[in-house]
Amino acid sequence: MSIIRESKHFDGTRNAVRPLERIHNVREAARDFRRELLAQSKVLFYRSFELVRVPYPTKYAYLNAFNSFSPYLHLVNRLFVIQFQSAEGIKTLLASPSDWEHQKETPFFTQLGKQSGPFESMVERLIFRKTNTVLNCLASIGLRPEDVDYLTYDHLHTQRVTRWLGDDDQPAIFPNAKLLVMREEWESAQSLIPWQNQWYCPDGIKHVPANKVVLLDRDVFLGEGVALVRTKGHTEGNHSIVASTDGGIHVTSENGVSLDAYAPLHSRVPGVAEFARYTGAEVILNGNTVEYGVDQYISMIQEKEIAGPSPRFDGYPNMAPSSEAQGHWLFPRTHPTVSVGDLHYGTLQLPTRA
Repeated sequence: MSIIRESKHFDGTRNAVRPLERIHNVREAARDFRRELLAQSKVLFYRSFELVRVPYPTKYAYLNAFNSFSPYLHLVNRLFVIQFQSAEGIKTLLASPSDWEHQKETPFFTQLGKQSGPFESMVERLIFRKTNTVLNCLASIGLRPEDVDYLTYDHLHTQRVTRWLGDDDQPAIFPNAKLLVMREEWESAQSLIPWQNQWYCPDGIKHVPANKVVLLDRDVFLGEGVALVRTKGHTEGNHSIVASTDGGIHVTSENGVSLDAYAPLHSRVPGVAEFARYTGAEVILNGNTVEYGVDQYISMIQEKEIAGPSPRFDGYPNMAPSSEAQGHWLFPRTHPTVSVGDLHYGTLQLPTRA
C-alpha cells in the first residue's frame, strides 16, 4: 500500500450547474469521507504551536460581515506537527511550517511597514508578536530536521519554502522532506495577477528542486488517519489538512479564520451573526484575494462536515484554522467568541539515534 493514496469521494460533486446542488453533493460526500477516515487508525501524534501574530485587515477576515471600527485583528499563525503510521513505517508531516523570519518581503507586509513611516519599528514591536520559530518548536519536542518526511501548506500565501527545501544558493534545512502541494497552487503561485501577488513572498518557491516537490491532482490519504483534501476558494489550489486524533477529526485551512467563521450565528464578533441572519450565510469567508468565492463557500461547508462537531465547544465544528483570529488591545472587539488555541494529542515517536 502506498503512503499517498488517491480518494474519489468528492469526484464530480461540484459539476452541477446550480450552486445549491453542489453544496448538497459536497455535504453528502463529506459525510462519507468522514466515515472512512474514522475507520482508519488515528494519528500517533498531533501538536500545534503558535509561531507568530500579525495584523490582518478585518475587512478580509470576515468578508462583508465585520461591523466595528477596528481596521485590523491579530492573526495567529500555527505550526502543526503530525505523525502517522504508514506502509513504510512512521512518517512525520509538518503542516504550515512558516519561515516567518524570512517572509517580510511579502508586499502586503512591506506596504504595512511603509504606512507606519518613522514609527515602523515601534509599530512592529507593538503589534507583531514573535512567539516561536519552526526549528525551535521541533527542538523542544526532540525532533531534528532530518526526521521530517513531508511539508505541506493549505496555500502558499506569504510562504518562503526555499530555506526548508534548498535552492541554487543554499542546502535544504529539511534534507529528507518533500513538499506536498496541489498542482493548481504550485502553478498559479508562479504566474500571479496583480492583486494576488500582494500576498505571496517574492521568489518564495523559486528554484526549489523539482525532486523535492510532490504535485497532487486530487484528494489523497496519507498513511493512516491523515488526508489532504482540495478545498478551492481562498486560493486556486487551496487544500485542507485533515487528521483523525483523540480529540476528533481536526480540519485545518485558512478558508476561515476562526470558529466564528464556520458557525456565524453563534458569533459575538461585531456584525458576524447579524450578517449570517439577514443573508442566510452558513459560513463567513476569509477573502483577501477572493479568487473563487462560490467555491470557497462550498469548501468551508465541506470542511466543517468532515470535521464534525467540536467536543470542546457546543455548536461549533472541530476546525483548527492554520491562522486563527485573536484580539489585541489596539484592535478592540476583534477577539473570537471561542479560541481553538494550541492542541496536543498522542506521543511522539522519535527515531533510534546512533
